[in-house]
Amino acid sequence: MRLSLITQTLIRDTVHEIFGKEAQVKVFGSRINDAARGGDIDLLVELPAVTPSLARKTLQLVARLQLRIGDQPIDVLVLDPSTSRQSIHEQAASSGITL
Repeated sequence: MRLSLITQTLIRDTVHEIFGKEAQVKVFGSRINDAARGGDIDLLVELPAVTPSLARKTLQLVARLQLRIGDQPIDVLVLDPSTSRQSIHEQAASSGITL
């Protein structure tokens, strides 16, 4: 994975700060390919319960991560039980690496 241990910890801790300790976060996409270069940071956040203000919290997460790890492109998918699943969600869940 092309994220330092410090960055991985910052991501996990920030997700827990915003969504709670039960939230799981996975990195997927080009950052899990050690042979690739560049690319944005793709994150999948999975929540065990329906979460109010999901869009606001997602934007908060991206903003805090950019402040903490630097101004990088970060894409976040957030799934709770009310989210209708799409193929990108399934791909991210199956190929992603849990932090």
